[in-house]
Amino acid sequence: MDICLKSDECIDDLQYKNLSIIQKKHGFRYGTDAVLLADFAGKNSYQSVLDLCTGTAIVPILLSGYTDTKKIFGLEIQEEIADMAKRSVLMNSLENRIRIDCGDLKNAEDIYGMRVFDAIVCNPPYIKHGAGLVNNQDTKIISRHEVLCSLEDVVKISSKLLKDRGHFFMVHRPNRLVDIIYTMRSFQIEPKRMQFVHPSYGKTANLVLIEGILYGGAELKMEVPIYIFNADGKYTDEMKKIYRRL
Repeated sequence: MDICLKSDECIDDLQYKNLSIIQKKHGFRYGTDAVLLADFAGKNSYQSVLDLCTGTAIVPILLSGYTDTKKIFGLEIQEEIADMAKRSVLMNSLENRIRIDCGDLKNAEDIYGMRVFDAIVCNPPYIKHGAGLVNNQDTKIISRHEVLCSLEDVVKISSKLLKDRGHFFMVHRPNRLVDIIYTMRSFQIEPKRMQFVHPSYGKTANLVLIEGILYGGAELKMEVPIYIFNADGKYTDEMKKIYRRL
């Protein structure tokens, strides 16, 4: 299918099942955290999954390859980025499995209704509003800083959209872990599985993957940590498996 690209866009090969994605040449581009989240959430297939803060739809596109999930939705607040995501879906001929919507996740209940999803995944902005250096490119600000949505917004709406015993998956920063667990429990999403991600051996974790279940019982399983790079700067075998290149 011929897809129209804008002057500041390019097509990147995901090197998996002939999948590809449209991204900005200069601007916010998906990172390792999105691939880690898709792998973490992609252990099982579901009837319906929603990706909040979907961006360029990298997680829905990867989940379409990792799982047999029948319907995957992506919600993105930025019109330009949502349009890019929609074109990526068409380019991969996934329009029968993936639907991208442009809207504010705080209004997601009006878009989808209540108790409709078996699972929700999210790679939200990590940095509290007003904290840290602010990048001067709007798309990067919105993607990294809690300008348009907060951690509480993400968890609160997920608790409304998930079916009973539905699964919630998120990647975030370890320095927000107390906030994450407190907020999840505040909205009846019980943390059930957690995995820390380290840049390399001997370095402290800079990402955390967490799974919760709506109205789940109190029991948390710690997964073996993930290490991204070896001492030589190359991906570990574990990361090669996560990227489906081993």
